[in-house]
Amino acid sequence: MNIGILGGGIGGLSTAIALKQEGFDVSVYERHSKPTEIGAGIVCWPNASFVLEQLGILGEVAKVSGSLNYMNRFSNTGESIGSLNINELNRLMKYPSYSIIRKDLMRILIRRTIELNINVHYQHDVTGLSDNHGSTSVKFSNGKSIKPDIIIGADGRMRSLSRKYVNGSNTPIYQGFINWVGVFESKSVNFSDLSVSDYWGTGERFGIVPISNNKAYWAGGVVSEKMSEVNPSKYKSELNSLFSSWPDIITRIINETPESSINKIYVHDHDPIDKWHKNNVILLGDAAHSPLPTSGQGACQALEDAWHITRCLKENINNISKAFEQFTELRKSKTSGITMGGRQLASSIFNQDVEFCKHRNLASKNTNYQGAVIGMAKGWSSGLPISA
Repeated sequence: MNIGILGGGIGGLSTAIALKQEGFDVSVYERHSKPTEIGAGIVCWPNASFVLEQLGILGEVAKVSGSLNYMNRFSNTGESIGSLNINELNRLMKYPSYSIIRKDLMRILIRRTIELNINVHYQHDVTGLSDNHGSTSVKFSNGKSIKPDIIIGADGRMRSLSRKYVNGSNTPIYQGFINWVGVFESKSVNFSDLSVSDYWGTGERFGIVPISNNKAYWAGGVVSEKMSEVNPSKYKSELNSLFSSWPDIITRIINETPESSINKIYVHDHDPIDKWHKNNVILLGDAAHSPLPTSGQGACQALEDAWHITRCLKENINNISKAFEQFTELRKSKTSGITMGGRQLASSIFNQDVEFCKHRNLASKNTNYQGAVIGMAKGWSSGLPISA
């Protein structure tokens, strides 16, 4: 059985690896000319670490990652408003949480595809999918076309043609805020405690995720009703105008991050959908479900998809339609909940009402974080053979 995967990001590559390990014939088609490095970093929560272990790369990931201890919340003045014990989350879920730079994870995934002799075809930009006697063919801008037995749409949230083919619409929804993201490295700053620092303001947020004692990725967010042109030469001045009065570590990180390491993202997601497949095409990753970064689970859920679709196809090798239905049923509820949860948290963090934010911070202070950890462990473990 020949499988073509559209998209060479985390979801596409991890799916290719999982399938190839089970003996499937897999090829990946990526629109860019080389591996993409969009985004600064991600946290591989325990559910993702489980999948990375199944892919045979958890050890490699651990070598270039930070082992996180806590997620600490602060107000924009630096006042502590809560702390979540990541070590306890790891204990409950039986797997570690790792912070990693996205390009490092991509490098490890690419190396694994090479080890498994998986063909990754770059400069293959999809121009359309079309019905062809009960199956589907894919055309690329370079003039080539393919007609594999199965097509997996892992072509992202912003212009997924596989989502349009399956769902009829692929228009992402702008959620009204901007994220500047970057990677910071310094010989003088020492992140002695590898814990996430999450600062909340009024319609603004700044998060810092250490990778090592002197390296971290970060994101600064602010409400923005409209999208405008991006100008990298203005990123630092834009950030400083927003965060100059916040704790000193934030200003220092902004000013010491190379301009080339900062990106500005107008943040979009998609409404959950019920239909994930059509003919021999199945969606996964951001093409199927694309939660906001406030969910903390975008890449993690793409990794889960890789594990689940492989099991579904293996169990239903002679009935692709049944495999697709099983996969959709397994994944739809969990990913929809994560998408809506990400929106709910974003609406709270980026609220512009001063009184609301005061009460939000007080509620954060009074949160039962042990209970929150137990809830996260149960939710993120669901559907996986890990304890919680």
